[in-house]
Amino acid sequence: MEIVNAKTAGFCFGVRRAVKMAEDAAAQYGRCSCLGPLIHNTAVVRDLERKGIRTVESLEEVRPGEPVIIRSHGAGPEIYERLEAMGCPVIDATCPDVARIHRLVREKSGAGRKILVIGEHDHPEVQAVARWCGGAQVIETPEDAEKWLSDHPEARQMPLTVVSQTTGERKSFENCVKILKKQCTNLELFDTICNTTSNRQNEARDIAGTVDAMIVLGGRHSANTAKLALVARERCDKVILIEDASQLDLKELEGAGRVGVTAGASTPEWIIKEVNRKMCDENKTVETVEEETTAAQAVNENAVQEQTEAPEAQTAQTAPEAPEGEASFEELLERSIKTLHTGEKVRGVVASITQTEISVDLGTKQSGYIPISEFTDEPGVNVADVVHVGDEIEAYVMRVNDVEGTVMLSKKRLDSAKNWDSIVEARSSHAVIEGIVVEENKGGVVVNCKGVRVFVPASQSGLPKDAPMTDLVKRKVKLVIREVNQPRKRVVGSIRDVTVMERRAKAEATWNEIEVGKRYHGVVKSLTSYGAFVDIGGVDGMVHVSELSWKRIHQPSEVLKVGDEIDVYVISFDKETKKISLGYKDPNENPWVKFTSTYEVGSVADVRIVKLMTFGAFAEIIPGVDGLIHISQIADRRIGKPEDVLSEGEVVKAKIINIDNANKKVSLSIRALSEPSAPMVEESEAAPADDDEPTVVYDTENPPAPEDLPEE
Repeated sequence: MEIVNAKTAGFCFGVRRAVKMAEDAAAQYGRCSCLGPLIHNTAVVRDLERKGIRTVESLEEVRPGEPVIIRSHGAGPEIYERLEAMGCPVIDATCPDVARIHRLVREKSGAGRKILVIGEHDHPEVQAVARWCGGAQVIETPEDAEKWLSDHPEARQMPLTVVSQTTGERKSFENCVKILKKQCTNLELFDTICNTTSNRQNEARDIAGTVDAMIVLGGRHSANTAKLALVARERCDKVILIEDASQLDLKELEGAGRVGVTAGASTPEWIIKEVNRKMCDENKTVETVEEETTAAQAVNENAVQEQTEAPEAQTAQTAPEAPEGEASFEELLERSIKTLHTGEKVRGVVASITQTEISVDLGTKQSGYIPISEFTDEPGVNVADVVHVGDEIEAYVMRVNDVEGTVMLSKKRLDSAKNWDSIVEARSSHAVIEGIVVEENKGGVVVNCKGVRVFVPASQSGLPKDAPMTDLVKRKVKLVIREVNQPRKRVVGSIRDVTVMERRAKAEATWNEIEVGKRYHGVVKSLTSYGAFVDIGGVDGMVHVSELSWKRIHQPSEVLKVGDEIDVYVISFDKETKKISLGYKDPNENPWVKFTSTYEVGSVADVRIVKLMTFGAFAEIIPGVDGLIHISQIADRRIGKPEDVLSEGEVVKAKIINIDNANKKVSLSIRALSEPSAPMVEESEAAPADDDEPTVVYDTENPPAPEDLPEE
């Protein structure tokens, strides 16, 4: 009997993660409750019970303060709220793909869209998804879709968002989508079927078409196991659905020369091995019976010859066995004469290390060596720091030279094959991984992630549009995997997505903690004519041009440039409009405070004329504080225009005659220094001039407004 095992069989990432979290919780808390069976596998659930994790069907069975595990199917928001109210620590083992659907339907339903789930009505995952959007329409088959649209014709025009159960059958999903696309005018589709589930079903279908019998392992209540059996029956007439090896009846496999084995996402690897072992043992039993029959016939026919050879046989039977853990002489002999082949995985011991290669003792007639270029792709690595003489090492056979008796090996290619699974898992879990940019490629860069080459397009590099890609080469970067093409061994990643995620996380933290007066260290992102935009942690705030300097400036570029790191403080913010007003100038350097602490009404200062107007002149008293010299206070005589007496840039002495603290305005007078102060004389009391025109005298401490001045 030939056994064909599916490569994708067994625990998926989400289930493996849930079991690990449950075991860690048991080790930390001792006793925990799990809301429903953690996975659809009786053996695993029983094992967890022995470790202290009991299964409960409702929160009424949970004790206050008891740690509770949310299984990979997820739970509704009301469960989290009740557990918090009960003071129960929550171990959230919700599958990352399922949690993504929760966020998606909550956001879309909040935007007023109707949610439609393609999946099983009674499945815990589907029920939890529905609760995250306040209720959803669930359809399972294309017929359900047709009936729902027929019963609810208004649904054809409503904004409709469609998601799928992660363990859904792709063919059914695609058929439902075809119907919805034809009849719905405002449709939004999200293919949320787990890639692992889809790949598992495709592989089961392919294997089923090449075998005489197909064994599907998994819980009978598991949706993805049931679908595996369903797709296997499309190609194979004999499909056996069992939970473990104890349920396997080998009589059902009689006459089957080739048997396929696959397993649902809730089946641990040890159960798959037990089933394989049981079938292999049966094969050995059959072979042994046949051999014994043949041997008996041989004894009857060759009794004399057997008696002659008996002493040798007895000697062979009494030969001492090799100690456990050590190879026997026969094994060592067989290994020494073994011929290695290209593509084979071998294990050996490091014999020596040079600048060009690593010599490996393989225990065979050939000597192995690993060129330094085939040890790792990671730049800047010192091989002597990673591996030492005497270390055991695994590698791939790249080339065998029987003439020279050498075998060329590669460790980095073996590492790449081993790490391929971790890349596939990273794609499924949307996990962030690290790698080294090793080269610039056409349209992007190549990142080495644990020996796997990941292509990052220029649009996903996170660099500005015209920036050279060479800026990333040899840099360590974080990225997420967007696409995995297993047949072509092609992987596409995105550095930009990580930057966006990190920025969103920072923005959320900033909005949660922001308050007026809080100081931030930020980076200038852009400049406009009216201010500067500063990133203070995932959020951009604006510093108005008036808040950039205490001095009078015309453009923000006079003070800042893009890329500057500056300290700012919050003046005001609006969470609804997502707007933040920032200040940059130091309050301790406020020139008005400096001015009022140095000068008072009656003080004389050297001032610099900065601007001439028709009604007077503005003069700088200290940097940041200007005063107005009214035209009537420029000279002790009547003048037509300020520029008849003053010029911009000229420094003159002036007396401070008024300080308006409320409006931060200062009145100056040059005239007050050229003649003593005199009270205003009434026109009737003034002595008439020779031309019989009255002379008007002004109080220099209280000058009149321009409109009160007499006409010439």
